[in-house]
Amino acid sequence: MSPEPNIIFESNWMPQAAEPLVISGPCSAESEEQVLQTARELKKIGQVKIFRAGIWKPRTRPNDFEGVGEKGLKWLQQVKKETGLLLTVEVANPSHVQAALKHDIDILWIGARTVVNPFSVQELAEALKGINIPVMIKNPLTPDLKLWMGALERINKTGITKLSAIHRGFHYFQKSPYRNAPMWEIAIELKRLLPELPVITDISHICGNRSLLQETAQKALNLGTNGLMVESHINPDEARTDAAQQITPESLHLLLKNLKPRSLSGGSVFDYKLEQLRTEIDKLDGELLNLLARRMEVVDEIGEYKKEHNMTILQLKRWQHIVDDRLAIGSFFGLDKKFLIQLLELVHEASIQRQTDIYSQSKENEITTSNADV
Repeated sequence: MSPEPNIIFESNWMPQAAEPLVISGPCSAESEEQVLQTARELKKIGQVKIFRAGIWKPRTRPNDFEGVGEKGLKWLQQVKKETGLLLTVEVANPSHVQAALKHDIDILWIGARTVVNPFSVQELAEALKGINIPVMIKNPLTPDLKLWMGALERINKTGITKLSAIHRGFHYFQKSPYRNAPMWEIAIELKRLLPELPVITDISHICGNRSLLQETAQKALNLGTNGLMVESHINPDEARTDAAQQITPESLHLLLKNLKPRSLSGGSVFDYKLEQLRTEIDKLDGELLNLLARRMEVVDEIGEYKKEHNMTILQLKRWQHIVDDRLAIGSFFGLDKKFLIQLLELVHEASIQRQTDIYSQSKENEITTSNADV
């Protein structure tokens, strides 16, 4: 059980709208023209209220593009002047905070790589003392709710009351279609502990590619997210950072039009209990499929071994042992015997087929070699 967070914040500081708030803009500010062209197109989408752009980019390797730095803030000032959109940028140290405030940035956000380090978060908190600017805090890279809550608490203790959390997914060592596994249950638990805290879902960083954005955005809406952060670039294929996950403003407009809004009234913002159970099933199914794939890899190795040693594919004694053993284990865990038999037979049938295919491939190779010799 997570400890109850001690946070005092304003729950209604974000722009209020009938539909979820949308924060959009390029992953990185690359040129004044790119920033302004993107912002002008985004302004045409009424749901977009806040323009985002990376000015300082925390990169894994030093030779990668690390952002244009402070000169990009001047471009953002021009965005506000032309479009009236609010501005938000990521800050990772006190000098970033000072530069952002000097250039009239409306909202700051603290990134996932910074949130993992309480020392860095504390330095930012100290730099923000006495300044009640809105701050959005992304979840840490690792699936650690305490770190996320700790960052919120540290910033709040210095007097910041306009707080929001950004759910951007978590690094996960298993193979996944996502760049960062959503692990919705963690955001749901944060919402349970702080039901009035605005939570924005950064679908771009969760997905890592455009093809998953629509379904992930809808999932976030189904869970009652307060808003979406979506990376948009006037020419995403030429973006210097995270090109695969960025979309054009036109595509963003289409994505938003295809969403089915969900009402946040009439109960808890997140039906957290039901969704906790569903996300647990999703995670377990992923692990189950991964185990089945690994099992089939071992089945292939067994097939190759049998072929090399001229053994029959079907080994009846081994099969009977598997049935008896797995039924005993499954019964111990309370699984239905009929279900277990059906499952075992399906897996066994697939295993036999894979080994049969290995033998068939071997025969085809022998025929091809024989023909070549003629």
